[in-house]
Amino acid sequence: MALVVLLPVWLLGCATRPPNNHVPASGFGNETGGADVASRLSADQANDVTIYAVSLVGTPYRYGGNTPDAGFDCSGLIGYVYRERAGLKAPRTVASLVNWGQPVTAGTVRTGDLVVFGRGSNVTHAGIYVGEGRFVHAPSSGGEVRLDQLASSYWSRQQMAFRRP
Repeated sequence: MALVVLLPVWLLGCATRPPNNHVPASGFGNETGGADVASRLSADQANDVTIYAVSLVGTPYRYGGNTPDAGFDCSGLIGYVYRERAGLKAPRTVASLVNWGQPVTAGTVRTGDLVVFGRGSNVTHAGIYVGEGRFVHAPSSGGEVRLDQLASSYWSRQQMAFRRP
C-alpha cells in the first residue's frame, strides 16, 4: 500500500523541469528550441517512456543489445523504450540519435526527451531524460542500465545536447 502512495509523489518529481543550475548547458551548437518545440509524444506517452526507462534500471549492458533479455547498449535501450511505450522507431545507432527529433535547450528539457553526449560531430553516448536533472542510460561494457545525475562530476564535464522526439 505504501508503494501506491509513494508512486504518485515520485511521478510528480519526474514531470517537473530541473532548475537551470542542475542541468549543464547543452552542446553541439543546435539548441535553438524552447518549451514550445513540438513532440511526437503526448504527455501520457512521455510519462510512459520515463517510467518504463526507470523500470529497466539494473538490466545488463550488452554491446548491440536491444531487449531486456539480451541486455542493452545505449541506443538499443532508447529504441526499445520508445518503440514499446510510444510506438516510435528511434535510429539504431547513437550517431543517428543526435539528429532525431528537434533540439531543445537545457532550460526547456522535459521528461521523455533525449540527452546526447559527444564532441563536435562525434556522438559517443545517449540516454533518456527522466526529470530532476536525471537520465537513464546503458553506460558501458560490464555495467548495467542505471539512473545518473547530469550534474555529476563526470557527466557535467561532457558536451551534451537535448532532443525532443
